[in-house]
Amino acid sequence: MVRAIEAVIDEQGNVRLLEPVKLPGKRKAIVAILEAEGWAVPATGLLSEAALAEDSNRPEEDAAREHLQRER
Repeated sequence: MVRAIEAVIDEQGNVRLLEPVKLPGKRKAIVAILEAEGWAVPATGLLSEAALAEDSNRPEEDAAREHLQRER
C-alpha cells in the first residue's frame, strides 16, 4: 500500500513528518520537494486515489484486464 505523508524539510535537509507513522519494519520512501509557495498541496490527486482504487478493484475490471495478464 502507498501512503502520502506530509513533511517539512529544513535547510540542512532534515525531514520531519507532520504526523506519526508506525511501520512493521524498514520501508523505502520517495520525497517530492515542492516550491516554497506550494505549502498547500492540492489534495485532489490524493482524494481521488481511494475512489480510483475502489473503482478498479471490481470483478468486471479484472475480467477486462485478464487478457493482459495471460500475455506475460
